[in-house]
Amino acid sequence: MQNNDWWKGGVIYQIYPRSFMDSNGDGIGDLPGITAKLDYVASLGVDGIWLSPFFTSPMKDFGYDVSDYRGVDPLFGTLDDFRALVAKAHELGLRVTIDQVLSHTADVHPWFRESRQNRDNAKADWYVWADPKPDGTPPNNWLSIFGGSAWTFDSRRQQYYLHNFLTSQPDLNFHNPDVRQAQLDNMRFWLDLGVNGFRLDTVNFYFHNAALTDNPPVPQGGAKTLGAPATNPYTWQRHVHDLSQPENLLFLQDIRRLLDEYPGATSVGEIGDDNPLERMAEYTSGNDKLHMAYTFDLLNTPRSPEYIREVIERFRSIAGDAWPCWALSNHDVVRSATRWGAEKGAEEGADYAKVILAMQMALRGSVCLYQGEELGLPEAEVPFERIQDPYGIPFWPEFKGRDGCRTPMVWQQAPQGGFSEVEPWLPVDERHLALSVAQQEASEDSMLQAMRRFICWRREQPALLKGDLELLQNTGEMLCWIRRTPEQALLVAINLTSSELTQPYTGPVTLLQGHGFSGTVVNEQIVLPPYQALFAEI
Repeated sequence: MQNNDWWKGGVIYQIYPRSFMDSNGDGIGDLPGITAKLDYVASLGVDGIWLSPFFTSPMKDFGYDVSDYRGVDPLFGTLDDFRALVAKAHELGLRVTIDQVLSHTADVHPWFRESRQNRDNAKADWYVWADPKPDGTPPNNWLSIFGGSAWTFDSRRQQYYLHNFLTSQPDLNFHNPDVRQAQLDNMRFWLDLGVNGFRLDTVNFYFHNAALTDNPPVPQGGAKTLGAPATNPYTWQRHVHDLSQPENLLFLQDIRRLLDEYPGATSVGEIGDDNPLERMAEYTSGNDKLHMAYTFDLLNTPRSPEYIREVIERFRSIAGDAWPCWALSNHDVVRSATRWGAEKGAEEGADYAKVILAMQMALRGSVCLYQGEELGLPEAEVPFERIQDPYGIPFWPEFKGRDGCRTPMVWQQAPQGGFSEVEPWLPVDERHLALSVAQQEASEDSMLQAMRRFICWRREQPALLKGDLELLQNTGEMLCWIRRTPEQALLVAINLTSSELTQPYTGPVTLLQGHGFSGTVVNEQIVLPPYQALFAEI
């Protein structure tokens, strides 16, 4: 636990508490359930965990609507349960990062209850309030990601309040220094409890344009880059005034100064932006803002070698000393095994799922691994009558929401997947049962065992942890790059296709073993069977 640079090149395992392990038989995962399964998480060879929200909340957005930043919701346990979780994680050598939803609160938060009473109370300016236009319509054209206007009228103040998400998630006014300080104090509370860092939800949403300028439309034929379904009108605007404002950089520096008081503490920011890689570079450069950030560039549908190469090239051209954190799946998007491999058969799909994770872990940066990803779980089918996600219901059926990636973790091939003794809050997909932890632990050839071997092997390769990346050109369908540190240079080659690929490569190579892939070099040719990789010292 003395490695303060642990996050750089590290693998962070994301846990969605509602769906990880139910310890008390109410059908909802909880903190004691997580603690009971930390030995399994540690066995994967990961460096730490990230816990999605477990704070006190009305749960209209399943914890991303916080009503007490320092409380544990009774659904998940108590503050003592959290202390026990941190102690067990640290005992196992795992760092603990937790979500911080700073940009908005629940509408039942005491701050908002006071703010909405009138225009001259102590919290009157803690949220984003604005007068209607003369005709009574909202102050501008900003939209909510969850559908409709980003403004809701409040009869008491005779004003609109801003909400980038649900109407029950009012946005805080970060132009107010008291708001900024209150959130820094809330973060300090968790750092004092032993937390090792934060995943910062919607980190570029804190500030808004104070003049409330309308957003321009996306030009006809222009790319829609934000992490929302194309059917959502939110993607029809260029979001130049409602998020990613220049003042945000100063607040990120405030956060960094706080974290620097706690050796080894880190931060990873979630960025949804029209120019996501540029924003990632801006937010993580200079060693004075975020430690890491991730975008939706690898969390969307494009998955061709050309697209991945373009993402790598674009980031390299703007990154400087910026440090990314790459994710292929999380609690907001269709699982990568389905999103990138839906057309593949079961056996082919398993091989594909392995090689895309190997590719992710061979990029320059850190890694977020979402629970169940190590099992190769496909997106679960959740019937409409069981949908819980407030984002999915209004856009059904073109967009089915996020429940399919949030279904319970499968521990055993048993009723409810060993997650709970009762019907869980979301149904267990029958296809998941054969991929349970117990089933895969029993097979040396399973996805789980392959990922465990690869993660542990990767930890011994300095170039994969912290090395620079040089992309090799003109390699066609094969992805090729070199990772380099002063003590090691590694050639990496990845085949994401169903065909054998070859590529000329001259120069001495020493093939590495122990990573589980079968790529080789024959007569100055890299030879990669379908869904295979090569790792060689050069």
